[in-house]
Amino acid sequence: MESNFEISLTTAVFTTRYVLDNASPVLHVYHFEDGSWQFCGSEQTLLDEDHRVISLSEILSIDSSLRMLGNLKVGFEATRSSEQKDWIIIPNN
Repeated sequence: MESNFEISLTTAVFTTRYVLDNASPVLHVYHFEDGSWQFCGSEQTLLDEDHRVISLSEILSIDSSLRMLGNLKVGFEATRSSEQKDWIIIPNN
């Protein structure tokens, strides 16, 4: 599996049960200041029990378009309104 990520495909990343259950597409990708990554859907409110930790490889197998976001700079996020839309890169708030 080819990607732009400069980290191992076995690196742990954060997501939600909704993304894992295919109930929500990945619409928000965050690359935090500590170097961690988070991949979320459209849910506005999440409980602690909704969060999941999986490998980078697993999230890339869920959505292959995420491969192009490996060069997302620390402190930035990528967002889109639907799976059919292009990613927009903005600074994290």
